Amino acid sequence: MEVIRGLANLRPRHHGSVVTIGNFDGVHRGHQVILSELQQAGQQLGLPDTVMIFEPQPQEFFQGDKAPARLMHWRDKIDALAAAGVQRVLCVRFDEHFRALTAREFVQKLLVDGLGCRHLVIGDDFRFGCDRSGDFAVLQAAGDEFGFAVKSTTTVLVAGERVSSTRIRAAIHAGDFAQAAQLLGRPYAVSGRVAHGDKIGRTLGVPTANIPSRRRVSPLSGIYAVTVEGVGPTPVPGAASVGKRPTVNGSDERIETHLLDFAGEIYGRRIRVVFAQKLRPELKFGSLEELKTAMAKDIADTRHFFEL
Repeated sequence: MEVIRGLANLRPRHHGSVVTIGNFDGVHRGHQVILSELQQAGQQLGLPDTVMIFEPQPQEFFQGDKAPARLMHWRDKIDALAAAGVQRVLCVRFDEHFRALTAREFVQKLLVDGLGCRHLVIGDDFRFGCDRSGDFAVLQAAGDEFGFAVKSTTTVLVAGERVSSTRIRAAIHAGDFAQAAQLLGRPYAVSGRVAHGDKIGRTLGVPTANIPSRRRVSPLSGIYAVTVEGVGPTPVPGAASVGKRPTVNGSDERIETHLLDFAGEIYGRRIRVVFAQKLRPELKFGSLEELKTAMAKDIADTRHFFEL
């Protein structure tokens, strides 16, 4: 899969494609239907498919730390799109200049001049352009003018309700990872490269594999039973803490995972933490000794969950 970073990196060879546009946060089952329809259109027309995404996501640009929690890092999103068979991703920087584009300027600059769009597949709630003035009707009119087809996808329902990033976010916040997996079409997971931490867990006899969260807002907070991929030939169960570590006055959010019955050097390795069960919320303890006692119980609860 080719990743095109910004409009300035579009080349003549990128002209002529089938296109879809959106955040694709989670690359969930609703997104997967859009991608499938996009790929079918590409095969019928003999054209490559292109997914246009934005960084930061528009709500993050407008709302900052008050924006909804992002389900996945940019790297995880790219990996999920590649796994879905997408051929190209155009990542557009969402800044003040881009925000100010009118709906017609958006169509002209991105779809017509930039990508030479021949077929556009969009979600049924897609809006675009300054003040969200563009909608499906605007795109249909533009398609008639510039010669590209526009197709709106049908809503995907699970248990009678629409699949959405908002619904998945709520399931994760509630610790309902079974429902999150049903909506995503796969278990909920976060990946990252193992970095050196404060070594506090090691001093307490509970060493952890630490990956930085790098999120403005996270859908996760608390202690979880997880499995970790990327440290051995098979997934390793573990107890993960997600948060700012209030007992030791931490400030940055981390995912710290104690791997059960595992010993090995994994610094610098990219791992994938798959969330299975929420054990408890993140708490501030009065001492490191109290924290150590709580961690011992978390590990015992994880062993019980995995029947180890």
